[in-house]
Amino acid sequence: MQQRRCEFLASSRNIDKALQSGNVNGTVQYCAKPQCCMGFFKLVDGHFRPDLLGCSLVETPCPETTCSASTLLNNYTKCLCSSDFCNINITWSPGTEQPQQSNPQDSSQVAFNDIAIILFIGILMILISVFIGHKLRPHLSHSDERAASSTEGLTSHCSCSSSAISDIDMANMKLEKFVACGRFGLVWQGSYQGNVVALKHFRFKNHHEFTRERAVYAVPLMVHAGIVHFLGAGITVSGEPMLVMEFALHGSLNSYLSKTMITWTDAVRLSKSLVEGLVYLHSDLNSNGMHKPPLAHRDLSSNNVLVRADGTCALCDFGCATILCSCGGPDQWQHQSSTSREHAPLGTLCYMPPEILDRSVDLNSALCLLQGDVYALGLLLWEMWMRCMDLFPELPVPEHHLPYETELGAKPTLGQLLVFVFEKRGRPAIPSTWATVSQTKKNTLQELLEECWDHDPEARLNAHCAANRIASLCTEYSL
Repeated sequence: MQQRRCEFLASSRNIDKALQSGNVNGTVQYCAKPQCCMGFFKLVDGHFRPDLLGCSLVETPCPETTCSASTLLNNYTKCLCSSDFCNINITWSPGTEQPQQSNPQDSSQVAFNDIAIILFIGILMILISVFIGHKLRPHLSHSDERAASSTEGLTSHCSCSSSAISDIDMANMKLEKFVACGRFGLVWQGSYQGNVVALKHFRFKNHHEFTRERAVYAVPLMVHAGIVHFLGAGITVSGEPMLVMEFALHGSLNSYLSKTMITWTDAVRLSKSLVEGLVYLHSDLNSNGMHKPPLAHRDLSSNNVLVRADGTCALCDFGCATILCSCGGPDQWQHQSSTSREHAPLGTLCYMPPEILDRSVDLNSALCLLQGDVYALGLLLWEMWMRCMDLFPELPVPEHHLPYETELGAKPTLGQLLVFVFEKRGRPAIPSTWATVSQTKKNTLQELLEECWDHDPEARLNAHCAANRIASLCTEYSL
């Protein structure tokens, strides 16, 4: 049975429960079990405005194919319907009275009781929030102090210092629209000081990832066009951590490619900005008395790359990243911290290189981590170019697929990837149709991909060499 698709809209107070009804991609929710869409609407100035949209939270009959309602309670109404996206708008059923807002003179006692209840609940919530915040802040402070002490212990020898991070008052932050549900938390579109921003809201259990990602943004000189612009961090009233970043209009690269076919010019712009961001991340820099050590992303995927309005890429989601302290050159690069999590394989399965899938390398090796990023880079380039209409002349452009989705299905297991990627040394298929564009271009693209995802980490290009290859593609070829 095909999954019901419903318009999705939720606020911070009901997002957790709403997500239980099915997976969300942008403003679309794919219903897990119920085949009904639901909508809660509030009457404001004579018009209904959606307050909560998505899949029905309970299995219940919904014979109507359109969203209609006939009752109003405290200026709210709801509907259930049984067709895709039927909950976008609500219609009053024929023969029912037009909704009118409550008359204060006719319901003064009810209003007084409601206000008293609301005030009581509000005071109770404030007291609970203060209590929780009082209990949690020492834990958050101690975690931050441990991260800072880890850095300070290496500063004199390895120059792994941190820059000050702006603490943002979350009271001035406004959540406006749910964007995505990530591995470690929720991403919202919001506004701050009149600007549209992205808000990454971490769950309590993912405070380690919050601390880790914030430490990445605290690295000196961590500002580049190919890396998402970081604005600050803060703690919500309930004690949950949040990061504030620039808002990328087109969302993730995954979402962008799913909806958009690109030209060769688009592909060059995406590829060049992506690899330039990775080069900067991997770079060991000294400038104006500040030192930026190399960093390994460790979770490069099309979900962790953003696409801006101008069609350029920006790396994001550094919750798995590792800061490498450069003490005398690449042979002596060290991890900034040494926890059990640091040594575990991290990342998205289908982007993991064969040596990490098989655990046949020492994850303490900084070069291994950096070359793992280059392997994922090759897969991302393949993913983008597969949506380039100029590489499929007179042929339909394939639908967007993740690496190995065609060969192993949408969600390959570790065992499947081990057999195909490590044992058989399989890689995503490079279409034979590319040969019709230009034999020289086909070979160049193929060689670049193969040298990024080579089975031997030491035989792969480094990020800087990959950037040079892509720069030469930009100047030597035009379609």
